[in-house]
Formats: sequence, C-alpha cells, structure tokens
Amino acid sequence: MLSLQTRPMNQPAAARILIADDHDVVRSGLRSILEAHDGWQIVGEAANGKDAVSKAIDTKPNIVVMDYSLPLLNGVEALRQIKSFLPDTEILLFTMHDSDEIIGLALNAGARSYLLKSDAKRFLVSAVESLVNHKPFFVGRLSEKLLDSFLSQGKPSRSQKLSPRERIVVQLVAEGHSNKQISAILNVSVKTVETQRASAMKKLNAKSTSALVRYAIRSKLIEP
Repeated sequence: MLSLQTRPMNQPAAARILIADDHDVVRSGLRSILEAHDGWQIVGEAANGKDAVSKAIDTKPNIVVMDYSLPLLNGVEALRQIKSFLPDTEILLFTMHDSDEIIGLALNAGARSYLLKSDAKRFLVSAVESLVNHKPFFVGRLSEKLLDSFLSQGKPSRSQKLSPRERIVVQLVAEGHSNKQISAILNVSVKTVETQRASAMKKLNAKSTSALVRYAIRSKLIEP
C-alpha cells in the first residue's frame, strides 16, 4: 500500500531555493528559470554574502544557488557558514571562474555542485534537480569521480594556507573596508581583525595593503 508520505510517481520534487548574486539582472534571470520548474519556489534573494547567510537562516531553503564573487563574505565563506547552521541544505556555487583553487575551496567548504555561469542555460535545472535529491552535480572535467580526488588528495596552494577567516579579512581589506568596519561586519573585535590581517600578510609575504589587494584580485576574492 502506498504510504501517505510517498511522492506520487512523476510528481516533481519540491524545492525551496535561495538565490545569492550581487547583480540584479542575474538574480532576475535565475529566478525566471527556476520558478518555471514545477514545485520549485524562490524563498529569498541576497546581494551579498552576509545577507545570504542571514536569509538562509531565516528561510531555511533546501537549495542555495550562490555566486562566488559576493561582497562582504565571498561565496565560499558564506556557504561554509550556511552549512554550519543548515547542514542538510545543498549549495550550488555559481561563478564565472573556472579555477581549480576555488573549486577545491568550495568542495572543502561543503558545496555539492559547481557551475560556470557560461553553462547555466544548459545545466542549471539539471544541477538543481540533482541537489534536490542530495546528489552532486559537476560538468565536464570536474565529474563526481573527481570530487573524492579533490577532497582527499588535493595539495593546498599558498592561498589555501590562509584560514577561512584570514581569507575573508583579506577580501574585506581589498574591498576598501577599515579594520573597524571589518570588525562590525564579522562581529569580532578590532584587535582580532588586526591579528588576522597581520597573520595573512605574513603568510603571503605581503608588505602593504596594495599587495593584499593584488593578491585578492589574483585569487578571485574580488573583481578587478
């Protein structure tokens, strides 16, 4: 006998989706594509990483489609925080950067799908369908087989020696925020920010703020 909680055959799985991207036109395009799918509901939009974390906690989506290059908190740090509050929420990191380094950071932070914006038209719906069923989705060279390889064998680059908090401090410095502003954004003391900033500069052998900005651009923490 069919259980009352069993989904009828061929009925699409429901999805509550949060979209995070700092461009209005991108969020609008994503919403249009995703809302056209039966059973999928957009529960919120966010234009920066900090807002994405807050809205995820408030709306409890089961899927987050999130850009990597977000202000305040980049996509990797935002997804790390979302997963700490909502471990069952699946996250698709959506970006223009075909970068092994970002892919590795995203996977280690808990992303189960990594999709280039250039592939969105063909693969976005398929990626979300996979995540609804808690299955990873990768296109091209980064297949499901490579997921385990990245997690178990990937060698850290110089930038991966930075802690997650050091990376976000570097991003915020490069965005032009003062130590006091960063302390307010991250809800930590100014002294903590100063310590993490100094530690990052030492690890990167950066002698000035401009060197941190150059590093942030090379590492795709900010857009040039």
